[in-house]
Amino acid sequence: MPSGLFILGPTAVGKSELALSIAQRMGGEIISVDSMQVYRGLDVGTAKPSLSERQRVPHHLVDVVELTEAFDAARFVQLAKTAVEAIQARGKVPVFCGGTGLYFKAYLEGLGAAPPSDPTLRAELEATPLARLLEELARKDPVLYAQIDRQNARRVWRALEVIRLTGRPYSEQRVQWGRAGSAGATAKNGEPAAIVLGIERESGDLHQRINQRVDRMFQNGLVAETEGLLARGLESNRNAMQAIGYRQVVGYLRGELGLAETRELVKQRTRQFARRQRTWFRLQLRVEWLRLAAADELEFVADKACALIGR
Repeated sequence: MPSGLFILGPTAVGKSELALSIAQRMGGEIISVDSMQVYRGLDVGTAKPSLSERQRVPHHLVDVVELTEAFDAARFVQLAKTAVEAIQARGKVPVFCGGTGLYFKAYLEGLGAAPPSDPTLRAELEATPLARLLEELARKDPVLYAQIDRQNARRVWRALEVIRLTGRPYSEQRVQWGRAGSAGATAKNGEPAAIVLGIERESGDLHQRINQRVDRMFQNGLVAETEGLLARGLESNRNAMQAIGYRQVVGYLRGELGLAETRELVKQRTRQFARRQRTWFRLQLRVEWLRLAAADELEFVADKACALIGR
């Protein structure tokens, strides 16, 4: 059995439930691969695993930083390596599960040698309207422009920062950085040390699941949670403010939209995000895909998944 299992897929596809079932079967512990679940307090809007789920199977990289702290792919890799060592020392299997593609890629293929941030240039980019930055990105790196989340200003800033510092397209350099070294995706004997399993569903099924999840988030207190997070400095954390759900509710609290309109906007943005996730995973990683049907029972799906990974 390979020393690690990676379960990925778009939001609301059902990967967390599947990871729980598989981890229980194979004696695993889950490492969350989610750029927002790392923050304490971002609970309802990130569909963070419940306390009962964390009691069933130990989870790592959940609630590891305060809202005021920065978190990036480099720190994820560092903490994930530490978690893997501890899990394997207990004779357990690390089960990575989440939807943040950049973190998967950074762990599996390495961080490489991206140039460090330039404070002066970053301040200039942040002061420039996003529309103008996107025009520049389309000219200088059309490949990345076609793939990037254009509503995520932080990623646009970083891409243009690298392009301006190096004079080369960001998309070309990412390939080279990925070759610079990995966190150990290949075992010493040459056999794969990890299996990457992707979960997917038919679009209509996935959209229904997304709509239901968003409805539950509002019912479970997303608005109140966002109000509390604003009081704790949510708007000062550029990364956390990019989280779908929170940024739309912030607009609602400012009176920009009504509650019903906000709920529908969150559903729309989440569906768009899910499409981008699927495209990114297919283009960036080698994945063994498992398609789920709406009527599939969890145990049946877990059986299919375990058959794919040889358990």
